[in-house]
Order: sequence, then C-alpha cells, then structure tokens
Amino acid sequence: MEITYQPYYTDPEFQSLIERIHPPRVCIDNDACQDCTLVKVDSANKHGILLEMVQVLTDLDLVISKSYISSDGGWLMDVFHVTDQLGNKVTDETLIVYIQQALSDSRRRGGGIPKELQACLKQEVKPCHVSTEYTAIEMTGRDRPGLISEISAALYELRCHVTAAVVWTHNARVACIIHIEDGLKGGPIMVPKRLAQVHEKLESVVDAHHESGECRSVRLTAPAAGRTHTERRLHQLMYANRDYEQCQGCDGSCRQWNGCTKTHVTIEACREKGYSVVNLRCRDRTKLLFDTVCALTDMHYVVFHAAISSKGTMADQEYFIRRQDGCSLNTQNERQELAQCLIAAIERRVSDGLRLELCTQNKMGLLSDLTRVFRENGLSITRAEIGTHGEKATGSFYVTDASGDEANLRTVELVRQEIGGSALMVYKSPSGTSRASSSSISRTSSGEVEERVKFSLGNLWSQLERFSENLGFTKS
Repeated sequence: MEITYQPYYTDPEFQSLIERIHPPRVCIDNDACQDCTLVKVDSANKHGILLEMVQVLTDLDLVISKSYISSDGGWLMDVFHVTDQLGNKVTDETLIVYIQQALSDSRRRGGGIPKELQACLKQEVKPCHVSTEYTAIEMTGRDRPGLISEISAALYELRCHVTAAVVWTHNARVACIIHIEDGLKGGPIMVPKRLAQVHEKLESVVDAHHESGECRSVRLTAPAAGRTHTERRLHQLMYANRDYEQCQGCDGSCRQWNGCTKTHVTIEACREKGYSVVNLRCRDRTKLLFDTVCALTDMHYVVFHAAISSKGTMADQEYFIRRQDGCSLNTQNERQELAQCLIAAIERRVSDGLRLELCTQNKMGLLSDLTRVFRENGLSITRAEIGTHGEKATGSFYVTDASGDEANLRTVELVRQEIGGSALMVYKSPSGTSRASSSSISRTSSGEVEERVKFSLGNLWSQLERFSENLGFTKS
C-alpha cells in the first residue's frame, strides 16, 4: 500500500510569521576544513529555497565541491563546501558579509539580491552578460547553421542594438535570450507598434525552416527587476522545447560506476519514508549542482535530503525527493522523464566546439557582423554569451563546422583576421589555473577516478549534526 504524504504547501501568512520569529541563520566557517570554507544555513523552508541559495553561491563564481542538505519538518539545514575558482578558501571579509546577507535575504525576498547588498562588493553579482534594463527576447526552435546570424541581422535591420545575448544549443534545439535597446534613441523599446514589428520579423525568421508541428516560440518582455535568473530561464525554455526526449545516459553495460565517464541516473523507491531516491553520477564541472537543482525545482519536485560530492573528475549526487503533491514517483514513465531531464540539464552547458573569446569596441550591429562572418566561413555557433560594458563588448563563442565537427584552425584564423586579430582570440586554458570541474582535482596515484561514495540518510544526519554545532554563533 502506497503512503501519500501531505502536499508541500505553507500558508503565506504563517510562513511570514515563522520567518519573523526564526530568521535565517548563516554561518561562514573557515576553521572546520583545511581546504575549503563551509557555508551553513539554518532556516524555515519553502519550495525553491535550495535553488536560490545555490544560485547566490554560483553567481559569485564560487565552486561547491560538497554539500549536505536536509529539510524535513518545514525546516532546512544545509551545508556547502565552497572555494573560489582557484581552489582557495573564502577569506575576504567583505565577501563573507555579502554571502551571509545575500543568503538570508534570498530567503526573505524570494531570491532577489537588492542593489544595496552589492554596494559592498567591487563586482556586479549576476549571470554573465545579462541586463534587466532593456527589452528581452526569448526564442526557441530547431537549431540550424546560420540561425543566430539571421536573427541578429533582422534586429540590426530594425535598428535594434543588442546589449546582451546568451545562446544554448542541445539535441538539435536552440534557446536564446537577447536583450535589446532602441538603436536610435537608446533605452528599452516600449512602443507597442514597434514591439509588434520586431516580434513579427523574428517569428518569420524562426518559422522559415521549421516543419509543421515543431516546437518554436518568440516572446518579447518589458524591462523588469524580477526577471527569472537567465540561466534558469534557459533551462526552462529548453525543457519546454522538449530537448530532453533523445537523452540517454549509460545503459548499464559497464556494470559499474567506477571508471565509466558517461552520465548515470538511477531512481529507486524508499518506501519506508515515502521518498524517491535519485542517484546521479557524471563528469564534474562548474555549476553542475545549479543545473540539476534547476531541473528538479522546475519539474515541481521537492528535495528533502541530499548529499553531493566531487571526487577527481567525477561528481556524485544523491537526492531524496517527492512530488510537490506529497507523492513519490510511481510510474516508469515518470522516472524515465525525470532521468532524461536531469541528463539534459547536465548536457546543455557542456559546449561542443572551439571556444573563441571576444573583446572589442561596442557598436551598433556588432553581433550581426560577427555571426555573418562565422556563417560565411562555414562555422556554426553551439553556445554563446556576449555583453556590453560601456564602450566595450565582451563574451565568448563556441564554434564547430557546419556538420558539427571540430572547426578547422585555418578557417578560424581567417575569421579572426577578418573580424580583427586582437578582437577575437582562441581560448587557451592557463596551466594550473583552469577548472574543468567544480571541485579541486584529486586523483589516485594511478590517475584513476576514485570509487563512488555511497550516502545514506544515517550518515547524512551525522554530518549535519556535527556541522550544526556552530550555527548558534552566526554573525547577524
């Protein structure tokens, strides 16, 4: 007989009362571990708060190498092991105060980080190349060579200046978010007739090579401070575009976790507690935890317990979840869709192709010029981020040839010379400072990937109890 638990819902007024009586407590501990900083959060719980906390840490470019999460009984107690991108502890006092305030504020205000908190930092904290001050275009559809070039050319023709753009491609699908301003007057485009003109033109570009019944969309939104986090929104657009349908992890033929570098996802039932247990193993990389928690949250699953660990080049994640209505995953179709969506969330950020770094003078039609040169030389964009900072435009492109194979370096050099040799550079990872994974690299003496660490609710609770001792000494 299946046990159904109470749906995950709290009355907003009661939730507000709990927050006033028990405000969030955040402790930054640099003494407990030799090689990382512990970020401990003790707070009343709500759906999505885990994603908000992970978002705060990843937007600061911090690396989460390990985490213990527990949120049963309407209360959460989460511990994150973090370092900077070079593997160092977080020791800057200004940054520590910022993390404490931002994590507490994300609980009270629903994830938004107010500008007054950013005043204490020298950097602006938000996803790369994102603006909330201009008109936003959200587009999804079938990927094809030259699509981004056609879109940017259409915008230039309409006298729209691109201030920021982020493009993801995966499984022959594309999703992009482009921020534009009026190329003549500056500022966001607010005139309904002009917006309708832009929308109609972009729809015609997207529809040009689509077959009947294929998913595609073009949407324009006005400037808003409360816009969804851009990378989370890209996940949502890709999910709505059903890019996960062809995803497949390891089929189990390797018969072991150790040594296999493919993505493993297993979903089992914990009938005693009414959980579904999701075990995930894949190659480690930056923002991996953010991407998997995004998928779970936006599919309306509640994470009650979790244990995250990175070993060598591989990462292990274990989640104890229920649906938001209190039920576990009952059918094979549910389990299969969740597994496919987790694999898709992992794969979307893994960029195929050669990385090109852009730094040049900002000007009207820059994106149109760049993508036209790529298209004319037979290069396809698999992922891109571009933004403007005053008179400068910076960003990165991942490119392949038109068939998806590795780009010819001679062709890339011709492209560089046409664009301007100093404006576009082939990315080379600095030795000793690059981070291909989201944790410090640690291999066995033979260079093999270390054995997967098995977690259980028992040892998860023992870890949390040990870490919670210091929470009473949190700075306010």
